[in-house]
Amino acid sequence: MNNDQLRSPAEIEQIVILVRLDLYNRGLLYGAKAIRKKMDQYLVEPLPSISTINRILHKNSLTHRRTGNYEQQ
Repeated sequence: MNNDQLRSPAEIEQIVILVRLDLYNRGLLYGAKAIRKKMDQYLVEPLPSISTINRILHKNSLTHRRTGNYEQQ
């Protein structure tokens, strides 16, 4: 893939937000790992790291504290 096809940081941020909202609205897991996995399936490049996704979610107030018991993955 050449550099002309790489997305800007602003585009990556918007994709993270849209994927997160889509997963949430479908009742699926919507944490950083799930978002990254879905973005990989969509062939998004560059694929952001888990910590970058977490920063984007926090910056856009899309994080929630845990409210119940969750199984380890």
